[in-house]
Amino acid sequence: MHVPNPLIAGAKEFELPAGTTVYNMSAPTALADPVKAIAEALDHPIASKPLRQIAKEKLVGKADATAVIVISDNTRPVPYKGEGNILVPIIEILLEVGYKKENILVLIATGTHRPMTADEIERIIDPWVFEQGVKVVNHDCLDYDALTYLGKTERGSEVRISSLYVNADMKILTGLVESHFMAGVSGGRKSICPGLISEMGTFLFHGADLMGHPNSRDLNLEGNPVHEESTAFARMAGSDFIVNVTLDHAFAITGVYAGDMEAAFHKAFEMVKGYARIPIAEEADIVITHGGFVGINHYQSAKAAFAAIGAMKKGGYLISVANFTDKKDIIGSVMYKTVLGVMSLSSGEQLTKLLHSPDWPFMPDQWQVQKWATVFEKIPLANYYHWAPQLAKGAGAGLPGHNIANLGDIKDFNDAIKAAVEDIRKREGGRELKITYLSDGPYAIPYVK
Repeated sequence: MHVPNPLIAGAKEFELPAGTTVYNMSAPTALADPVKAIAEALDHPIASKPLRQIAKEKLVGKADATAVIVISDNTRPVPYKGEGNILVPIIEILLEVGYKKENILVLIATGTHRPMTADEIERIIDPWVFEQGVKVVNHDCLDYDALTYLGKTERGSEVRISSLYVNADMKILTGLVESHFMAGVSGGRKSICPGLISEMGTFLFHGADLMGHPNSRDLNLEGNPVHEESTAFARMAGSDFIVNVTLDHAFAITGVYAGDMEAAFHKAFEMVKGYARIPIAEEADIVITHGGFVGINHYQSAKAAFAAIGAMKKGGYLISVANFTDKKDIIGSVMYKTVLGVMSLSSGEQLTKLLHSPDWPFMPDQWQVQKWATVFEKIPLANYYHWAPQLAKGAGAGLPGHNIANLGDIKDFNDAIKAAVEDIRKREGGRELKITYLSDGPYAIPYVK
């Protein structure tokens, strides 16, 4: 059977084994006129004055007022370019009311991700922005001289935020609200935390206790300590206006949520949680998934694996394919590889124990491996099969599971899925196996009804 897959570059459709059950979410339809919807959202926001009015008020008594617009990096398909993008209308309003172009800054909320290259920045931002002379810069979580200390949260996290943001007169956040495997959903407060914080700020925020909390999961905000800590950081830093969107499978805008940082974000969350949870009939022996847009490297592909947990039988199998388009490193940071190697040589359970040990030295990016460990508490490491065209035969030492490239002459995604299923069937003696395909990859969360 063939099913379309617009979410992963290089795979127009997947060929699945006969009898595979396909599950997908029913996202709302794309907006008929996104340009009009964005304009209306900026003029009639949620629990806030219109953007134009707030921007004007900041100029009163300060003709040289500065404005910072925070955007997501290239791990999120936020529409910052082309027809119906959300960045140009914001800048247009700022220029119209009197902000000087040199006083407007676009700040990329990289968090602890690596900085985007000039080429990557040009690919996600509309050319009009550069034509106006508006500057675009990456946040740097390691440059402590460029961070402002704001105090500590009630949990004790050290709050250091980009000085470019803190010192701006007009603070605007943008982003995408979609399912997130730690914080419940992305968007809103996450533009600030972890988007604009210091690496040290992650020690508690992404520490073992918060990552391992049962409420730190997809589509859940209630009692979610990761969401709560992120919100605490964001409240201390402040925000004047937010513009968040929801998207469909083709990355077309389905909703625009502008206004107050928390009120507008929660409106978007209510929309997403209404369709991103997928009821399934039963757990499967084999679950097939993919990394989606976000799966640009092995680090990001953890999101698809974690999202699949609810569809897998205990001791079952997971097949995950992705397109590692990250030009800098298709796996992840040195710290990520180190902790991943520890888990791959032991088990998910053993790594979880290590991370909670008082003798374990906190390592940036360990949080992503902790989420991998949760996957491998349900299935053995050896029952995970993965493939990306950039991961050659013989590669993958230190990675959990099987690199499908080692199973034969694998030319594309369909070869990879077929080879993995055949290998699993051999291991299972040819018995009949229930197979499920999660067509939305990391963006939808399956659960047994």
